[in-house]
Amino acid sequence: MTISTCMAGNMVAQSIIDVHCHNILPFYMEALEKHDAAMDEGFPLPAWDVGAHLKFMDDAGISCSILTMPAPQPYFDDTEECWQTTRRYNEYCAKLKADYPGRFRFCAALPLPDVDAAIREAVYALDTLGADGVKLATNSRGQYLGDEELDPLMKVLDERNAVIILHPHKPVPVNEELTAALPLAAYEYPAETTRAVLNMLVRNVLVRYPHVKVVVPHCGSFLPLAIPRMKAILPALQAKGMVGEVDVEANLSRLYYDLAGAASPTVIRSMLTITSPDHILYGSDYPYQPAEVLTGNLQRLEKELSEDKELSVYMEMFLWKNAERLFNLPCATYDKQMIACGNAEADSMLVRISEIEIYPEYLDEYLSFALNVGAASVCNEPGVIAICPMIQQRDSCQVRILEIYASREAYKHHLTTEHFQTYKQGTLHMVKSLDLVDMKPMNPTAMPEIFFKMKRE
Repeated sequence: MTISTCMAGNMVAQSIIDVHCHNILPFYMEALEKHDAAMDEGFPLPAWDVGAHLKFMDDAGISCSILTMPAPQPYFDDTEECWQTTRRYNEYCAKLKADYPGRFRFCAALPLPDVDAAIREAVYALDTLGADGVKLATNSRGQYLGDEELDPLMKVLDERNAVIILHPHKPVPVNEELTAALPLAAYEYPAETTRAVLNMLVRNVLVRYPHVKVVVPHCGSFLPLAIPRMKAILPALQAKGMVGEVDVEANLSRLYYDLAGAASPTVIRSMLTITSPDHILYGSDYPYQPAEVLTGNLQRLEKELSEDKELSVYMEMFLWKNAERLFNLPCATYDKQMIACGNAEADSMLVRISEIEIYPEYLDEYLSFALNVGAASVCNEPGVIAICPMIQQRDSCQVRILEIYASREAYKHHLTTEHFQTYKQGTLHMVKSLDLVDMKPMNPTAMPEIFFKMKRE
């Protein structure tokens, strides 16, 4: 059975995790109105209440929503006032999380641009309130992500393995007359997000703080276009001494992307030019559009994904499994793999490395097959603990696949599945050589703990 055929109706509808949604609270609005800032972002802030949000979730089939404070940042040259607003917001969200177990999580707001105050609030929110991460604006009143002054905050977040949800805020500076004709959300928001992420990449922020994970909003914004361009011009910039060494790929590996805004198979394929299927997450952007519109958008996305031969295998990953793993949420399918590993006798486990050489003209097509069969096998077969395709850095045609099965019986069953047979028959002509190397773990009793640690982290 393929993922697309097993994911029918209510199974999908009761599992979706929304990583991009906001709650607009009365005291937050009061802080904005006090400073005549309610229209700072050029668009009226929508009404929000918990009952309406829960109804939207139930109607759309969303099991859990991860809340963040919207734009604008409630800072008006008074750190104490901003801190009071963000503290009230974080404590409200922590209570909401406790009052509705499993339905709401939150990423804490921070009183930037005051870095010291932001560090104190991050520590309190993550260590005491149980926040699931932090939300960072692309810029906080002109203080852009990637700026050196934010390094102490990044160090604190790195020490806590924090998830960071990014959200665009009004650029600084901005042409007010231009944006009055068409709101920021139409163009400036994607451009602003792209600029902030590039600023982080060029300073190797995500390499220097490797334990943070960053969620980029709105389908990657303009990054699928901007990343290749940045790679192309880096040598010229470096030759002029304008930029130092940048590990683009290592930085990109820490980025995740939500599907809020304009998700479709075409857009997802564009995103997959800069990321992998396990780094794409569903987001609604509730309540910035009517609930019925967002529900319809989600249903259309589900239908389009289920009918897409290449992307249907990743549907569960996009809609909830990737978010479960990123935020360490309860995960039925992942737990099956942990149970299979934990229950497996050390001597009965099968650990193998498939050493494969691919004809160069078929490389991209083969890698697509390999990723598909790996995702389908781990999702559908409890006895398949891991299938991890890799390519050598020095020779991309040299593929190595780490395979771990709970038992030889699980492996034999795997060979009979539809997704494996599709992979086998579809790639026979692409493979120049194949060697199956069975491995013996030096410490087999540690294998279950390795996988349980992966889940915890």
